[in-house]
Amino acid sequence: MSEVSAIQFGYGQGAASLYLNKLNRHGIIAGATGTGKTVTLKVIAEQLSQAGVPVFLSDIKGDLMSLCQEGSTEGLADRLTQTHYETYQPMAFPIQVWDVLAKEGTPLRMTVSEMGPILLTRLLGLNDVQESILNIVFKVADEKGLLLIDLMDLRAMLNYVADHAKELSDYYGNISAQSIGAILRSMVVLEEQGGSIFFGEPSLAIEDFIKTASDGRGVINILNAKEIYMKPTLYATVLLTVLAELFETLPEVGDLDKPKMVFFFDEAHTLFKDTPKALLDKIELIVRLIRSKGVGVFFVTQNPTDIPDTVASQLGNRIQHGLRAFTPKEIKVVDAVAQTFRQAEGQDLAKVIQELKVGQAVVSTLQEDGTPSLADQVFIYPPMSKMGTVDPSVLLAQLNASPLLEKYGEPVNRESAHEQIAAMTQADQEQMMKQAEQAEKQTTRADSTSDQAEDKSIIEEIGGSILKSTRRSSRSDTAMERFQKNLMSSVGREVGRVISRGILGMFKK
Repeated sequence: MSEVSAIQFGYGQGAASLYLNKLNRHGIIAGATGTGKTVTLKVIAEQLSQAGVPVFLSDIKGDLMSLCQEGSTEGLADRLTQTHYETYQPMAFPIQVWDVLAKEGTPLRMTVSEMGPILLTRLLGLNDVQESILNIVFKVADEKGLLLIDLMDLRAMLNYVADHAKELSDYYGNISAQSIGAILRSMVVLEEQGGSIFFGEPSLAIEDFIKTASDGRGVINILNAKEIYMKPTLYATVLLTVLAELFETLPEVGDLDKPKMVFFFDEAHTLFKDTPKALLDKIELIVRLIRSKGVGVFFVTQNPTDIPDTVASQLGNRIQHGLRAFTPKEIKVVDAVAQTFRQAEGQDLAKVIQELKVGQAVVSTLQEDGTPSLADQVFIYPPMSKMGTVDPSVLLAQLNASPLLEKYGEPVNRESAHEQIAAMTQADQEQMMKQAEQAEKQTTRADSTSDQAEDKSIIEEIGGSILKSTRRSSRSDTAMERFQKNLMSSVGREVGRVISRGILGMFKK
């Protein structure tokens, strides 16, 4: 496959191009429903694949998985002439379908530890107090080398912190049972949404996103989001987790001739709606810094004003489909959008945006010298793959032929916090039993009746502690140290004494 410096995706006064070495300056595709955003996304994904660039995108309507099926020239004659698309050739593209719910696609999993407390707080809808408790839970788990893999592990860790609230509160501050109860109830809701399937192992290895096919074309990774999009917070958190994982995992590479990957965040308003400012600041930081990792990010949304200014200011490549304005507020929005483009003198871009036809867009992209081009009214190319939804039989063949199915197909349940805490409790109970036996032997050797009575009282006290230890374990320091030496010999080598976390509190591999 010959190297290219730019891809073309439409035609206006000339070919509309995206320079590959400027794609890590990110971009936006915006427009009202039905104006052609999905087709534009599809065309750009195809062109990137042709250039050998892997892509990640989400399919919320089921019409992007048809990238794996060859299109048709039927009815395209006028469009091909209009767009000067002389090299058009129907073809199928290499895709890899992922599914959080493990129904139609290779299972996409993350561990609780990899997601981290910040994103998990948003996913669970916790308040500030509950968030602080969750941070304590992660801190204690990290320090004790307890692996948080699935929601059972998180539940076990919450109960562990609750059982040891008194001793932990001396160091971390008040840990209320009410807050822990609220977190546990939120987890039940998350499990019903599919969280018990999403959290687990084998978790995603980010290098499996950055692959090329045998013919050199970039693989298009598609998240099957038809179901999870109905749960907007889960949808947005999954995509943000993947983006943050890319940021935390990939090395610094600076500016490349072409990006390692381009990430499309469809329905981006779900990411920014009702998001706390602290998290928005971290998202803005990731978008700003991920360019040095060789990753380009495109936000796809209906209204460009859905993107916060701190993020929107970093989006150098802009594709704006039609916006309809009937009220003063809507007209004001269109005017604001028009001002984000570099306009030719005398050009009424606000009027142009309102009059765009389906499949047309106002486009301004970064040129070779890094400056934005003048806004141009562009007709978008037709896709080379099939328009509409994919044939079920074709999709099934794709899913069954996935080279990653063997790696991710079956969940793995290894020893983690749930089992580790149970083992710790058992070790404590055995230690207490030994103490009780030693105390009982001492009573048999006692000469005086008063001494025997006193020893009996001690035995009863220790025995009562044993009965209570199923809920509240009062281990001795010696017993804990002995158990942790054994535990850390097998677990500690893998995760370390304290887990290192990144910008979003995610486990840094």
